[in-house]
Amino acid sequence: MHILGIDGCRAGWVFVLHDMIRNTIAAGVFRNIEELLAFAPRKTVIGIDIPIGLTEAGPRVCDQLARRLLGRPRSSSIFPSPIRGILPAVTYRQACSMAAHAGGGGVSCQTWNIVPKIREVDDFLEVHSAYKRSLHEVHPEVSFLQWNGGKAMEHGKKTARGRQDRQRLVEAFFGHEYDEARSGLPPFGWAHDDLLDAFAVLWTVHRLVCGVAAAIPETPVLDAHGLRMQIVS
Repeated sequence: MHILGIDGCRAGWVFVLHDMIRNTIAAGVFRNIEELLAFAPRKTVIGIDIPIGLTEAGPRVCDQLARRLLGRPRSSSIFPSPIRGILPAVTYRQACSMAAHAGGGGVSCQTWNIVPKIREVDDFLEVHSAYKRSLHEVHPEVSFLQWNGGKAMEHGKKTARGRQDRQRLVEAFFGHEYDEARSGLPPFGWAHDDLLDAFAVLWTVHRLVCGVAAAIPETPVLDAHGLRMQIVS
């Protein structure tokens, strides 16, 4: 069996793939999600740090519950997911107008910055519906909370202390595989926090296949396209 953790990065998507039979880990970067998932072996269980499933109006329940669980200041890492109606927007101003027209409120700059990746994954699932079951939404900060004994990380992931604390958790579970994965990545197009997040996603997928992962909410809410609006950790 293979499990896969994916996080967005500047160059596209950074991944960590674990062959659970041979107990080997490989990491890399792909420009788009279709190429990455075509590379993954069949029947791979996949986690990805991107919203999957979108409302027609209003916030997603999973986002609200995840923010409540994390508390301040880490709750700010859960960006409000866009409503589905703004995905065709090509400018931030157009997205805000579409959201207002649909009664969906505003669109934050942070949310707008990840809309292209949300759209990319949403378009992929529209064409490749078989992945609706094997592709799971994971938020690394919720995963790190679970990993850290139920306590949200004290420092932001882009700070030196925050990186050290997250790396400590990763290395305690995966050992030298973190350094090996990092050394095998290209020199540009990703950041250390991207790789740490990908490992956090992988850790959650490991819990998922072992039957011990938590889910927010416990019973998934489906959007109008049949996609789960649920964050697993």
